[in-house]
Amino acid sequence: MRNNWLIDRRTCLRGLGVALALPLLDTMGWADPPKGAATKLPVRLGFMYMPHGVIPERFWPTDAASYLTSPPQILESLRPVLSQCLVVKGISGIPIDPLGGAPHALELSTWLTATLPDTNKRNVVNIAISADQIAANYVGVFTSLPSLELATMPQTHKENQEGLNEAYYSHCSYRAPTQPVPAETNPRSVFKRLFQPRDQVQQGGRPADSAAAAEADALDHSMLDVVLDGAKDLRVTLNHSDQHKLDEYLDSIRSLERRIAALEIRRAQAAKSAAGDSGTKRGANDSAPITVTIPEGDKRSEYMQVMCDLNVLAFQTDVTRVSTYIGSTPNGVSYPELGFTDEHHSQTHHNNEPVKVDKVAKINAFNVAQFAYMIKKMHSLREGDGTLLDNCIMMWGSGLEDGNKHSRANLPFVLAGRGGGSLKTGRYLPNCSGNQGDLLGTLLTCAGIPVDRPIGLATKTITELTGS
Repeated sequence: MRNNWLIDRRTCLRGLGVALALPLLDTMGWADPPKGAATKLPVRLGFMYMPHGVIPERFWPTDAASYLTSPPQILESLRPVLSQCLVVKGISGIPIDPLGGAPHALELSTWLTATLPDTNKRNVVNIAISADQIAANYVGVFTSLPSLELATMPQTHKENQEGLNEAYYSHCSYRAPTQPVPAETNPRSVFKRLFQPRDQVQQGGRPADSAAAAEADALDHSMLDVVLDGAKDLRVTLNHSDQHKLDEYLDSIRSLERRIAALEIRRAQAAKSAAGDSGTKRGANDSAPITVTIPEGDKRSEYMQVMCDLNVLAFQTDVTRVSTYIGSTPNGVSYPELGFTDEHHSQTHHNNEPVKVDKVAKINAFNVAQFAYMIKKMHSLREGDGTLLDNCIMMWGSGLEDGNKHSRANLPFVLAGRGGGSLKTGRYLPNCSGNQGDLLGTLLTCAGIPVDRPIGLATKTITELTGS
């Protein structure tokens, strides 16, 4: 019997692809606008996380009219930039039954997915693509890094509540349902990743040879040409299921080609800049890129602030337009800088003991202060006719409302930045009904990211955020 469905290796190499034209490169952001049109600056999306919820009565403002001048204790550090912020109350978290015994495995893993892990495959990662990666899939081709993932703590927490995989405790970004995205915890490594040109990557302690790098690029293109040659002929010989698989593969090749094109643009810009060509993408009135100094000590505030600086610099220089920063992870974290060494998690189960409540409130205020540090810096940097913050949407929050009760009815969220004019800031919204999927989908839409399906349990757009 002849196996007509078998495909030989040569056919695979020759046929897995399709002849693709290069993308329209001058649509990749920062291009010269048509005469008489204003430059449309890109909107960046950033997410910063703190575990274990807040002390609600010290976080939520008591009065929407006066909170700008009299913010609650935990939000005090944001006072100078509250006009650039939205404090949002009423966003519910995803119900966690039948995984009710795993509040800490779910507070971070559901934060950007608004989805529960697969209860039938608890020992492996199987959840959903996260909102930041949905955004990265759309705007990531325009920058050298599709997204930037940062963390203060190593992602090595080991616990198995409800038999769930350990990765759920320390990952919020998921490239696909089964692919958690690791975060970088070393500031020096982050800096090198952001700004060291590919042809200067150290190999055995020495810069890579430029000619060898160019040869490798040529080989990359040659291989792409091979892969992208003749797929139409191959496709007609496949059944429906295999055509679907091939289409998915071709999508990944198209994405790779766009990334290579975007990288080449950035290299050309860098070469012009090195040659003294001022015709770069930065505006004449834009602030110069900030200077980042890597701290030598082990002070948590200094560490977190340098990671925030790296985030700001990455956005300012358009190395990426999507970031996440896990400021802390469940269990094992203490804050000696605040004058006590009690672990964050243990203090959240305070049973209303005043001393423990005070400690948790101080920890909450400390984490918000690091977010405030980043927001203030963004607000101080000129970009176009406004500030860098004007062209960002930054979200700070937690996957629990109250760590003492493990409640999720009103997750704490602070939004900062106007998203290019899409958000109406300077407000406290005490009755903003919706769930975390609604919030994530709305923010992506405000950033210009097409959302072709609900994010997790989302059911609607939250129009209050835009002032509609």
